[in-house]
Amino acid sequence: MLKTRLLISVSVAATLISAPCFAQNAVIVNGKAIPKTQLDKLVQKSGQPDNPQVRDQAREMLVTKELILQEADKRGVIQKESVREQLEQSRVGILVAAVFEDYVEKEGVTEAELKAAYESVKAQYTGKEYHVEHILVEKEADAKAIIAQLKAGGNFEEIAKAKSKDPGSAPSGGDLGWVTEKSLVPEFSKAMVQLKPGQVTDKPVKSQFGWHVIKMIDSRDMKAPSFEELKAQLKQMIASDQNWQKAKFSEMMQKLRAKAKIQ
Repeated sequence: MLKTRLLISVSVAATLISAPCFAQNAVIVNGKAIPKTQLDKLVQKSGQPDNPQVRDQAREMLVTKELILQEADKRGVIQKESVREQLEQSRVGILVAAVFEDYVEKEGVTEAELKAAYESVKAQYTGKEYHVEHILVEKEADAKAIIAQLKAGGNFEEIAKAKSKDPGSAPSGGDLGWVTEKSLVPEFSKAMVQLKPGQVTDKPVKSQFGWHVIKMIDSRDMKAPSFEELKAQLKQMIASDQNWQKAKFSEMMQKLRAKAKIQ
């Protein structure tokens, strides 16, 4: 009886001691513990909501990875010269990309390049932009009925909410916000630019989407955002250009060689 109690006590103690260890691990594969921190990072990097299903999928990925690593070790493939060469090439490739990315982030894009790009973008902000609302329907007869309703004193925004087939603007009373001629289909733009503030098209406008009733709220000259407002976008735009990347990589290597002692 005493022996049985001792065995139970030892078993319970072992369970209590090992429990924290299991809590710290995501899974154990052939005796190799995979820390829970690795699972947490994998779930976070997935960009998906943290839930049991996502965690199970991430855990399976960790298990697959560990099984391959263990099998590679058993088969001795890591010791093969061809495999070691490929691993080294991959390592160098990753480091090259990381070094260049850091160089671009800290000193790659110059202020002069940013300002030149800004002037180029700024030049595109010419002409006018328009604040408009519209009601979209499938049939011309429906559009004509709406125009008649508006002329009789109907509220444009309320009619748009009730009858417009445009899911993007209908909830906000047909409001499209500030737009340019080039951002809309030609038929719509042609009718829009002829309207004065507060005016509604007296005839339905046909486009590939259906029949529009358009109301002009206001118009204004386009104004470019400030340099500071666009700076981050400009830097990203410049850095993503392949010709620029080639020139900057060459520049980086020239600087490295200039500082190095090569014998």
